[in-house]
Amino acid sequence: MVNVGSDKPNIRQVATIAGVSHMTVSRVLNDHPNIKPDTRRRVLEAIEELDYRPNLVARALATQRTRRIGVIVESAVAHGPTSILRAIELSARAAGYSVTPIALHEGDALSPQEAVDNLVTQGVDALCVIAPRSSSVAALRRIAITVPMLVVKADADPTFLTVSIDQHAGTTLVVDHLVALGHRDILHMSGPLDWLDARARERAFHSRAKSWGIRERPIVVGDWTADFAYDFAKGLQRLPDYTAIFAANDDMAIGLIHGLHDKGFDVPNDLSVVGFDDVPLARHFLPPLTTVRQDFGALGIAVVEMLRAAIEGREIPPLTRIPTELVARASSAAPREVR
Repeated sequence: MVNVGSDKPNIRQVATIAGVSHMTVSRVLNDHPNIKPDTRRRVLEAIEELDYRPNLVARALATQRTRRIGVIVESAVAHGPTSILRAIELSARAAGYSVTPIALHEGDALSPQEAVDNLVTQGVDALCVIAPRSSSVAALRRIAITVPMLVVKADADPTFLTVSIDQHAGTTLVVDHLVALGHRDILHMSGPLDWLDARARERAFHSRAKSWGIRERPIVVGDWTADFAYDFAKGLQRLPDYTAIFAANDDMAIGLIHGLHDKGFDVPNDLSVVGFDDVPLARHFLPPLTTVRQDFGALGIAVVEMLRAAIEGREIPPLTRIPTELVARASSAAPREVR
């Protein structure tokens, strides 16, 4: 063990412990590709042992990189976007990068162009857009962007890097779950269809419902909020013909359960309700909510790895879709006629 005294550990002390030159330590810190795995391991172990923190300013000057990722977040108060941002921040920090976020809100005077200009002016090495609307993606295509950009969306894109939660698979799990319970008439309450995730879930719902041959009915286009869903449920004049509702997020699902209860209907005895997100309160609601769990941690890691590869000139990983998991709870059950 090297005695570093009262001073902060430095790169030469890391080199001494690892048994390499200080130039090799520098190459490891800068992710140089021509480093033997055993050498990289020894250097990383020495860095951890000394709790060494590299001088990011010096590194930026040497590499012409700031090791900073700019993130544009739409609807930064919603569970999905905030969870993705937090996951990116954690993953970036572990990789030695920082994150600078800018939030865009509907009706906000800040445009996508201004958000990009603001972040690029701060010297970010790459950009990421979370929870984008199709209109925002169209606006971004018209902007000359000089750094790598990743958009969190399901489909591959000729302009941007992309990575996403597998919305199609998650929605398929919901439809298959409800069909297995015996439901043959399901209403879908979507999010705003300008949102790419809402559109992906809506399309996947229709596709899977059609493959099962169950009744097709018009969807209800919501706004992601519990208030919208509550008002919809309170407006029902009688128990509807459909036996289950798939809401495109948990907020709307919880609003539905509340409204149905106040209307005198029972969930799941009269209607099953399923959401999407698995927010922390979902398991504590009455009844606990059946929903789709999204692995935001894995998404954050995939986003940072893809952007790091682009920044550092390495091979870009293939398009990644993060798997989802159905969490079956008490808000879904067999319809009355099959019990």
